[in-house]
Amino acid sequence: MIEQPRIGRFTAPSDRDVVVLLLGMRINTLSAVRSWAPVVAGFRRMIREVAIDQDSGYLGHLVVRRLPRLVMSVQYWESAEQLYAYAADPGKQHRPMWTNFHRRAKRAGHHVGIWHETYLVPARSHENIYVDMPVLGLAGAIGSAPVDRRTNLAADRLRGNG
Repeated sequence: MIEQPRIGRFTAPSDRDVVVLLLGMRINTLSAVRSWAPVVAGFRRMIREVAIDQDSGYLGHLVVRRLPRLVMSVQYWESAEQLYAYAADPGKQHRPMWTNFHRRAKRAGHHVGIWHETYLVPARSHENIYVDMPVLGLAGAIGSAPVDRRTNLAADRLRGNG
């Protein structure tokens, strides 16, 4: 499905803290489907799980693919505490997937790599502009509004007000 662009300049609010999680995998051996297919499936299960849990702190995500080897999810969370609580909960998808990944990697080799990066971004220290784009990224996670004098943070910095 191709999303239609929203014409104009939009921004997501910067008045709240946000946590940005980059979570990705790299297929090191394309023919080792048994090694990387469970990781792909696990990523999907985790996204579905947090997306339906209104109390998880998960706000939304964007998937970036650089086929055939690389897949990354840019995720937005309300707080680091909520993200870490999800990751550590043995009753959720992440803990068993992580344990299973390490078990498989020891047994089968290094056919797939995974990584994550977590960024804690305080309110009023992030900016985003979407020009003639479909709703995505942070705007897709927390909403957006047209850019105006009040929301044009780059213009404020250029004028020395930021």
